[in-house]
Amino acid sequence: MTDPSPTSGSPGWQRTLWAMVGIQFIMTMSVSFLSPIIPLMLPELGVESVEAVGIWTGVITGSTSFVAAFASPIWGRIADRHGRKLSLLRSSIAIGIFTGLMGLATDVWWFFGARAVMGVFAGFTSAAIALVASQVPERRLGWALGWLSTGQLVGSLVGPVVGGVLADITGSYRTPFFWTAGVTFIALILVWWFVREDFTPPKPSEKSKSIAGGLRLLIASSGIMALFFVLLMAQFSVRTVQPVVTLFVQELLGDVPQIATLAGVAFSITGLANLIAAPFLGNRSDVIGYRRVLLISLAGAAVTSIPQIWVESYWLFLAERFAVGLFIGGILPTANALIGRSVPREQRGSVFGMTASATFMGNSLGPLTGGLIAASLGLRWVFALTALLLVANLIWVWVAVKEHREG
Repeated sequence: MTDPSPTSGSPGWQRTLWAMVGIQFIMTMSVSFLSPIIPLMLPELGVESVEAVGIWTGVITGSTSFVAAFASPIWGRIADRHGRKLSLLRSSIAIGIFTGLMGLATDVWWFFGARAVMGVFAGFTSAAIALVASQVPERRLGWALGWLSTGQLVGSLVGPVVGGVLADITGSYRTPFFWTAGVTFIALILVWWFVREDFTPPKPSEKSKSIAGGLRLLIASSGIMALFFVLLMAQFSVRTVQPVVTLFVQELLGDVPQIATLAGVAFSITGLANLIAAPFLGNRSDVIGYRRVLLISLAGAAVTSIPQIWVESYWLFLAERFAVGLFIGGILPTANALIGRSVPREQRGSVFGMTASATFMGNSLGPLTGGLIAASLGLRWVFALTALLLVANLIWVWVAVKEHREG
C-alpha cells in the first residue's frame, strides 16, 4: 500500500501505529476464537432446541455490545482526560477475566451474565481508533485507520479457524475461552511495553466539560450525527448474520465431523477478503474522498449479500461470503476517518466514545435480531434482512453524508 506524503503528527507516531496494528490483530484473533463456538457450546449449558440455540446465540453475542453502548461515552471522556492507553489496558484486563469466567460456566445464565458484564469495561477497538487518530498526521488518517482495520480483519480471519480447530482437537468447546483469556493478557503486556502515547492532559477548564457536553457536540454537528447512523446501520447489518453462520453451515452440511472448523472457515473467509480490500479502500478514501468510498463499499456489500439467500452449497456459500468481505471492510475505517477529520484531536476520545455507542448498539441489536428471525422465519431470511439494511444505509449515505472539506 502506498504511503501518502506526511503532514504533521505526534513524535514516534509510526511506532505507535504499527504497534497498535499488531496488538489489534492479537486482540481480535483471541476474541474471534469464540465466534463459531458459542452456538455449539450452548447445548452443554442446557439449551436444547435449534430455535432456542438461535435465540440464545443472538442474545449472548449481542449482550456485551448492548451494555458497552451505554458505558462507551463514559470511557471515551475518561480517555480524553487521562489518555487512551489507559483505556486499552482496562479493556484488555476485563476481556481476559470475563472470557475465562465464560469458559467455567455451568449454565446459560452464568454464561450470559459474564458476557454482559464484560460490556461495562469493553471498548478496546474504539480506544485503539481514538489513540491512533490522536497521534497520526491528519492527511494520513484514512490510511492509518485502514491499516488498523487490517490488523483487526486479519485477526478475524485467523481467530475463528483457530478457535474451531482448538475445539475439534481437544474435544472441548470450553478450551477456546481459556485460550482467549490467555492471549488477551499477552496483548495487555504488549500494550504496556510497546504503545507510546504523546498525551497532554487537558487544562482544568477543559476537564469540567461533561459527557453531556460531548453529546451536545455530537448532536450539533449534522455531519457527525449522520455518520453515527451510518455506523449503527453498518454494524447492525454485518452482525445480523453472526449467530446464524454456524447453524447455516450445519444446515448445508449436516452433522459432519469437524463442524466447528468448517464453521470457523465460513467466518474467516470474510476476514480474508477484508484483508485484501480494506487497506486499498482506506488509502483511496484519502485520495478520492471518504463519502465516495462509503458509497462504493455499501453498494458492493449489498449486491454481494443477496445471493446468499438462495445458496445450497457450502463452497458457494464461502465464495459469496468472500465477495461480501471485499466491500464491508471499507465501511468502518472510512466512516471513522471522516469523523476524525471533523473534530479537533483533543476531543476525539469523547467523540469516538459517543460514536462507538452506535457501533456497539449495532453489534448488539444485529445478532439479537438475526437470532430471532432465524428462530421464527428461518435462517435464509437473515441474509435477506442484511441485504435490505445495506441498501438502506447506502441511501442514507447518499442523502445525508457530506464529503469532508479542508478549512
